[in-house]
Amino acid sequence: MQTIRIIAEHDDFIIAEKPANVNFHDEGELDNGFFNQVKKQQKLEQLFPVHRLDKMTSGLIIFAKNLTTTQQFQELFEQHQIEKYYLAVSDKKPKKKQGLIKGDMEKSRRGMWKLLRSQENPAITQFFSYPLTVGKRLYLLKPHSGKTHQIRVALSSIGSPILGDPIYATKNSYGEQRGYLHAYALKFTFKGQCYQYILPPNNGEYFIEGLPLKELELPWSLPWPTL
Repeated sequence: MQTIRIIAEHDDFIIAEKPANVNFHDEGELDNGFFNQVKKQQKLEQLFPVHRLDKMTSGLIIFAKNLTTTQQFQELFEQHQIEKYYLAVSDKKPKKKQGLIKGDMEKSRRGMWKLLRSQENPAITQFFSYPLTVGKRLYLLKPHSGKTHQIRVALSSIGSPILGDPIYATKNSYGEQRGYLHAYALKFTFKGQCYQYILPPNNGEYFIEGLPLKELELPWSLPWPTL
């Protein structure tokens, strides 16, 4: 069990870095899921998840230390008061350098989800894209809802599936060392205080080489179009 990096610790919550290729929950009978690893490492009797990340996804995640804080964070998520920003890499270029991906989602085959044209309870994702190394494109994404596989499905729906994604990647980009999706930044107000966290990825060759971090320094300050 590797040492989990704790980005910040508050009286009421913890911000931790989830590595790529680690399940959030336990697999089988072993207490080897990321949640239990953090709880054991920090020697906490109580710890509560308020959101989760897919196995392939690395980056920032919030844990609450008590039930009251758990409920407060759940309300913040439900009210879309927590800003989340993700980085992803694809080997496909989008038709536009920035855009909005919006539509209902439904289960498809083999654990996949698909984006529909209907708008009854849509998944909403905004993005900017940037040139990376030859043949690769970096995406900065801002989800406005929290659907299962939302970002992975969104990019797949515009013909730019994430490199290394075990479900949605194209055949020639499946065999990467990791799925290139990273929870990059968080911004929220808790008990009247504003908190901002930014964590560049530290694993994956396309995340390490040539990342335009200066342009992404304050993702919430970029000119995101009003929804």
